[in-house]
Amino acid sequence: MTNGSALLHYENGVATNHAVSGLYTYAEFGLVLSAFLPLMAVSSLLHRGDPTQRVPGRWMRRLGRTASRLTPLWKFEIEGERPADIDHKAYVVVANHESQADPFLLSFLPWDMRWVAKEELFRPPMTGWAMRFGGDIPLRRGEGESVREMMRECERALEAGISVMMFPEGTRSKDGELLAFRDGAFRLAIAAGVPVLPLALAGTRQMRPKHSKWFGKAHACAKVLTPIPTAGLGPDDVATLRDRARDAIGAALPDLRTRYGNVRQEGDSPASQG
Repeated sequence: MTNGSALLHYENGVATNHAVSGLYTYAEFGLVLSAFLPLMAVSSLLHRGDPTQRVPGRWMRRLGRTASRLTPLWKFEIEGERPADIDHKAYVVVANHESQADPFLLSFLPWDMRWVAKEELFRPPMTGWAMRFGGDIPLRRGEGESVREMMRECERALEAGISVMMFPEGTRSKDGELLAFRDGAFRLAIAAGVPVLPLALAGTRQMRPKHSKWFGKAHACAKVLTPIPTAGLGPDDVATLRDRARDAIGAALPDLRTRYGNVRQEGDSPASQG
């Protein structure tokens, strides 16, 4: 068999395996979601007055971890040290945003958080229900009253002692390049008097690129970086805090991206074997 025909045979086999794995992953995600939703609905009802939404949020993260572990396509790692006081002290947690797979990766972080997400994600049946039952906080981007309502709910959560998670880029990066950060998360941290905890994410873009309907096989990582204190900061310091967080994430990404990302489906290409 020539190298050319061997490579074509290999690529056809990889494409078939990828399609089968993708279809399995869609089905598996749907089954896991269906199994978790009734439990999450009950948890949400029992804890609807709790500003931390800690118990409903744990069900949401269990859903993410279970679905992730059952697919052959994704593998996740967490690096770095969790803040020792994060179980009882609130942080505003910020991360770069590369993919719809980011929340699955972040569900492996070993602490509780409430998440801010655009309201459109709460509308679809099943996935939207899960987000509402999990205590996530909706935001209609560009609408002042929705932004104020979101900020009030975040402040209520932080005051109650639970961290809040935001993607300050505001949208997923199309090409993996770090976008400009918006001010909201940093204005919130200063107003609430809580530290900012930056996270660097790498590898998830290959798992579910923006606008893609398909899944990719990859190994991804979330790295917990050094918290940034806000003590003594005021409204005039928002831009400085924002840039410190972005710089910290940007500095961590090159190393992570050399170690995490695309992986081959079936070893090396036959063409590379002579």
